[in-house]
Amino acid sequence: MPPVTQALLGLNIIAFALQGMFGFGLEANFALWPPAQINHPQIPHFELWQVLTYGFLHGNFWHLAFNMLGLWMLGRDVERALGSRRYLQYYLSCVITAALAQLAVMSLTNAPPYPTVGASGGVFGVLLAYGLLFPRRIVMLLIPPIPLPARWFVIIYGLIELFLGVTGTQSGVAHFAHLGGLAGGFFLLQYWRRRWPFSR
Repeated sequence: MPPVTQALLGLNIIAFALQGMFGFGLEANFALWPPAQINHPQIPHFELWQVLTYGFLHGNFWHLAFNMLGLWMLGRDVERALGSRRYLQYYLSCVITAALAQLAVMSLTNAPPYPTVGASGGVFGVLLAYGLLFPRRIVMLLIPPIPLPARWFVIIYGLIELFLGVTGTQSGVAHFAHLGGLAGGFFLLQYWRRRWPFSR
């Protein structure tokens, strides 16, 4: 397994173990909280480091398991294609753009403030990279078990996330953070490859 993918898996697992030890105290400082709200002064404050640290915390075991499964399945090939240094830059950039998208959505809604956790923004960025780098490779959906070319898998998954986010059908899931990870990954790859909108 390439070194950065291995390190990211290890850090996420260690962070989840620390959550079990320290509970809400850890999340209060390192989950992604919305900017301070006058009507909810009791919630933890937003801090700048949270745009990165939230991506190593998870809500429960299955949240962690599905994210790490995706990272393990897709991240290995993406890291080999990009190189370890650039892959790390890419992954962390997707985590940050996912956080910025989530903060923007939280600031525009009147929903009660809640913390965001999970590596999903980074994993969705890795999924996007996999679809662009290996568009014809076959990816198997879990439910239903249908094989699809990677490029179509990314497009369909992105449209589903957009629909769920706009309609609010699946509450408790940060769909716009997922979309932020996709968007951040797309524009960073386009910049590196000097393609639209960065082509001369």
